[in-house]
Amino acid sequence: MSAVWPDKFIIGLTGNIATGKSLALRLLSELGAFTINADLVAHEVIRRGQPAYGAIVQAFGRRILDADGEIDRSKLGEIVFADPPSLRQLEAITHPAVRVRIDALARAAESDVVVIEAIKLLEGALREAVDAVWVMDAPPTNQLARLTKQRGMTKAAAQQRIAAQNSQADKLAAADVIIRNAGSLAEVRAQIQRAWQRTIA
Repeated sequence: MSAVWPDKFIIGLTGNIATGKSLALRLLSELGAFTINADLVAHEVIRRGQPAYGAIVQAFGRRILDADGEIDRSKLGEIVFADPPSLRQLEAITHPAVRVRIDALARAAESDVVVIEAIKLLEGALREAVDAVWVMDAPPTNQLARLTKQRGMTKAAAQQRIAAQNSQADKLAAADVIIRNAGSLAEVRAQIQRAWQRTIA
């Protein structure tokens, strides 16, 4: 059990962009896990009136706001994914607020198994809080296709996002479980079910 959440078994789910983390999170939820999507939590904490909003606007200016005064994540993304220091600055603002929200969600979870999906799982404090690291893996060609076809990105923007990620090889090296997402949904589901049975046995 987790040292941070001693009454829970915590799975940290990671992998680079468009490797299938959201799919895995949905399948694990169907198996009975309580799931937390750190990316969605990050979207919440930057909304107007939420903990990270003011510091982000102060750091990046009102040019990142939409007509309603909310942070336009597309505009912000164009800035930070083209400039690594800006990305680090954004993460320094958002990560503490995200950790506080995740802590509250995990403590309130009714399931004994909690899955936290976080692309920067291994780079932050969450790494020490999880009992097992699961990594989603997909070929770069699949990542590019998903970003352009499913998310509507241009090829150049998709390649920029992929290049901005930390090493997938480092994630795979740290994995307790690797889920290969290069085939069908049924194949991914079968891998997750096998790993789940080993986890709860």
